[in-house]
Amino acid sequence: MSKKTRIKSEAVAVTFNNREEVNAAIAEIGSAQRRRDEIQTAMNEELAAVRARYEEDAAPHAGVIKELGHAVQVWCEGNRADLTREGRTKTAKFAAGEISWRTRPPRVSIRGEGIVLEALKRLGLDRFIRTKEEIDKNAILSDPGAVDGVKGVSISQGEDFVIKPFETEIEEVQS
Repeated sequence: MSKKTRIKSEAVAVTFNNREEVNAAIAEIGSAQRRRDEIQTAMNEELAAVRARYEEDAAPHAGVIKELGHAVQVWCEGNRADLTREGRTKTAKFAAGEISWRTRPPRVSIRGEGIVLEALKRLGLDRFIRTKEEIDKNAILSDPGAVDGVKGVSISQGEDFVIKPFETEIEEVQS
């Protein structure tokens, strides 16, 4: 269903002499808008069919990318020390591209928020509690050592393994 539009335009050379001519012009505008909407609907239907066809053609390649990507990751993880020169770099270059390990920023997970709030209060760690009585995860991230031993608080950090062939700008991330 198309939305109703009003026509706003600058003055033009077309003029009308009476109410009936204006009414006929409005009717013609409505007809043109409906035809334009039909054309747009037909275009969208064709685009959807084209998209579906190309997605179907691309599906086997996505499977190959996933399978080979996992195999590359397994091999690289097994040879990580050599590839990263004992951890001095996070990227390894190959003739066809490069792989890298990217460390994600740390994040705080809270289980049993009420219990954690009470534990933080009891330990005098009010700086990790927001005024509205919710745990300030950002404050915990800035001083993670202070919450060591607080039951229900864990700080985790993961990393992504990235394969980036040189001939493409699109990155494939394996998680």
